[in-house]
Amino acid sequence: MQRFQCYINGEFTDGEVRFESIDPATGRAWAEMPEAREADVDRAVEAACKALHDGPWHKFSATQRGKLLYKLADLVAENAGKLAELETRDTGKIIRETSAQIAYVADYYRYYAGIADKIEGSYLPIDKPDMDVWLRREPIGVVAMVVPWNSQLFLSAVKIGPALAAGCTMVVKASEDGPAPLLEFARLVHEAGFPAGVVNIITGFGPSCGAALSRHPQVDHIAFTGGPETARHVVRNSAENLASTSLELGGKSPFIVFADADLESAANAQVAGIFAATGQSCVAGSRLIVERSVKDRFLRILKAKAEAIRIGSPLDMATEVGPLATERQRDHVQALVARSLSAGAGLVTGGTAPEGAGFYFRPTILDCDGSASPSLDNEFFGPVLSVLSFETEAEALRLANDTRYGLAAGVFTQNLTRAHRLMKGIRAGIVWVNTYRAVSPIAPFGGFGLSGHGREGGLEAALDYTRTKTVWLRTSDDPIPDPFVMR
Repeated sequence: MQRFQCYINGEFTDGEVRFESIDPATGRAWAEMPEAREADVDRAVEAACKALHDGPWHKFSATQRGKLLYKLADLVAENAGKLAELETRDTGKIIRETSAQIAYVADYYRYYAGIADKIEGSYLPIDKPDMDVWLRREPIGVVAMVVPWNSQLFLSAVKIGPALAAGCTMVVKASEDGPAPLLEFARLVHEAGFPAGVVNIITGFGPSCGAALSRHPQVDHIAFTGGPETARHVVRNSAENLASTSLELGGKSPFIVFADADLESAANAQVAGIFAATGQSCVAGSRLIVERSVKDRFLRILKAKAEAIRIGSPLDMATEVGPLATERQRDHVQALVARSLSAGAGLVTGGTAPEGAGFYFRPTILDCDGSASPSLDNEFFGPVLSVLSFETEAEALRLANDTRYGLAAGVFTQNLTRAHRLMKGIRAGIVWVNTYRAVSPIAPFGGFGLSGHGREGGLEAALDYTRTKTVWLRTSDDPIPDPFVMR
C-alpha cells in the first residue's frame, strides 16, 4: 500500500494520524494518507507567514518568482504521466482525460511565470501640486487554498500559479477524497527550489483541518473550490479572521440547442459536457434545453451516443466513463435519479449502476418536460442529463436563467445575431457558443449567484492575489502649513 505525506515548511511529514484512501474502481483501499489536524494547520500557516515576512521569498524579485514558476511548469510536464496515474487511481477520473489535462496544467504555470514581472502599479495625476502619488500592488498575504478531488491539479494550478506570481505564500488543503496527486505534486514544488514555507500542502477532514485553516488568524485570503454548503461554512469561518474570499462553486449549467444547430456536433458537445469526467465537473452541461421541433431527433442521437459509451477501468486508455469518486457520491446520484423519476421525469436511458465492484453509474438521460423533477434544480455531480424543450428564444432564455447558479452555459445555433442576444442575456460567468468545456490559462473562469465570486485564470486572477498600497510623497521643501487643515 502506498504511503503519502504532508509538505510543511519544506519538509515531508506525517499528520497526527493516517487514513486509508479508496480506489473508486475497486472499492478497496490502495494508499495511506496523512490526516492533518489543528496543530499541523498551525505549523503550516506559521511557516507560510514566516516565509512571507522573514524568509528569502519576500526579497525575491518578480522575475525570480517567474523563473521558479517556469521550472515548476517543466517539472509538471515531465511528471505528467505519473501525476495522471495517481489522480486516476485516487479519484477514478479516466486516464484518457487526466493525461491530457495534467500535461496542459504545465501551461498554466508557464502563463503565470510570464505574468509575474508584469503586475504593475500606476502613477496618479493627483490634484495637489506638491505631491507625487502612485499605487503599488503587493501580495495579499498568506492564502488558504481548499481544493476538491475533481481535476485537483488543474483547480490548484489556477490558484497556486497566480498567487505565486503575485508573491503570496500559501497552505493548500487537498481533498481527503483523493489527495494523492497534490501530495505528490509537493515533491515537484520542493525540487523546483521554492523556499521553505512558501507552498505547504496538507490534507485532512473538514471539521479538524478545513475549519482550522479557514478561520486561522494569520490567513489573509481564502481561495475555495467546492459546493455552496461548504462555502457557507468557509465564509462563516472567515468572519473570525476577516480574510477575503474567492469562491468557485458548482453549477446547473444550461445547454441550449436551437433547431438550426449542427445537431451531430451539438450532441458531441453535450456528451463532453455531461458524460466526460463521469459528470464530475462544475461546468457540466446538466440541463439540456432543446427546441421542441428537433427534440425527438436530438434525443435519439444522444441516446445512441450515451449507450455506446465504454464504461470500464479508469486506467484503461479506451475507457470513456469511469467510476464516481466515492461510494457516497454514487449513492447521492442514484437517490436523486430515483426521486426525479418519482416526480414524473421520464427515463430515456441509463438510471442504474452496473453490476460489479466500484462506484460506477451508467450515463443517464431524463426527460423532464411537464414534470417538477428535482434533477432540474439539484447538482448531481454525476453523469445525469435533464432535458427540457422550448418553442421561442425568449422561453429558452427564461429556462436557462431559471437557476440559483450561474457558472457556465452553452448555446448552439447558426444564427449569429441570436447568439449575441443570448450571450448577453444569459446570467453566467462563462458562455460557450457552438462549443463546450473549453478552458485556457488566458481566459478568466468563474460564476455568478450560487456559483460563487472571483475569477480564476487570466491576468485578473493574479491581481486578485494582490492588494493596492497608495504612496504619497511630498515634493516641496517648504514647511507644512496649517496642521489643522486637511491637505
